[in-house]
Amino acid sequence: MSTGLLSEEELAALQEGVDDGSIAVDTGYNTRVRVRKHDLASEDSTLGINVGAIEMINERLLRLFRLGLVEVLRSTPKIAPLKSEIVRYGDYLKMLKSPLSVNMIRMNPLRGFSLVVIEPQVIFSSLDIFFGGFGSASTKGPLPPTRLFTPTESRVISIILDIFYRALRDAWAPVLKLEIEQANSEINPQFAQIADENDLVVLSRFEIDNSKDTFIDLVHPYASLKPIRDVLRSRVQTGDGNESSERAWHAELKEAAYESSLELQVLLGHVPTTLHTLQNLRVGDVLYFKKPESARVNISDIAVYDADVGVVDTQMAIQVKNALNVTGQIETH
Repeated sequence: MSTGLLSEEELAALQEGVDDGSIAVDTGYNTRVRVRKHDLASEDSTLGINVGAIEMINERLLRLFRLGLVEVLRSTPKIAPLKSEIVRYGDYLKMLKSPLSVNMIRMNPLRGFSLVVIEPQVIFSSLDIFFGGFGSASTKGPLPPTRLFTPTESRVISIILDIFYRALRDAWAPVLKLEIEQANSEINPQFAQIADENDLVVLSRFEIDNSKDTFIDLVHPYASLKPIRDVLRSRVQTGDGNESSERAWHAELKEAAYESSLELQVLLGHVPTTLHTLQNLRVGDVLYFKKPESARVNISDIAVYDADVGVVDTQMAIQVKNALNVTGQIETH
């Protein structure tokens, strides 16, 4: 009884025919369709999170963080923000080497946990400055992966984090009021599971002293920012609009705008003619036209006023009668 399956000899003959081209394999429908692999369980980074808004927040964060460090360390650190990027969490973990100061924080009302990762050289440099040194962070070779931070180093970490959290809260204030709570601290980033390896995170790195090996990282799970993507997509303001410096800036800008120069052109009338007539004009010829009731005042060929033309003392002058809108019609308000 036949089972309907091909024997081994038949399968071998079929494969041989395919290999030598005697059996066509490009027949049928949709033979030239190209497909792209897609994982339905993975996140899509094109859902509209405005990374530019995150960078604006980071600029304000950096400014406030630097000011806070100056108050404590009496030194101005060189900190530069890198471009924020969206990466997979597993790829980010591969970039890190223990030991690090890895701090899991909750940024209410954002869901999930974020990370603040401090590279040890930042801690050693801050410790040296704190006790009157020049910020030397040199160490003899790489640190052992299981090396724990001493109580003094942990205290310096706590000071840095307090300043960073305060700056982070103030930087986000124009967008969202945050309450920051530290949940856990580790030296091995593998133990800080704020997301799965294939999940996306938003990485913001701040380099210290222009060194790519000395940094502070701020990592947000992509999923935690998705609920506020509309807020991030909108214009991010840097303040509440009531700061004295901002009011002074507005006043100076307004005064500068009032001092700008404009050239007024007064059109007394116009004469319709042809190119032939214009070319045949001679000295002494007279052109007749009907003078309109009002002269037209233009700025950059845009009509802005109707005016009467007259004389004041020995000067020609105009008296504004009506303001015109963008279509050249009299404004009625």
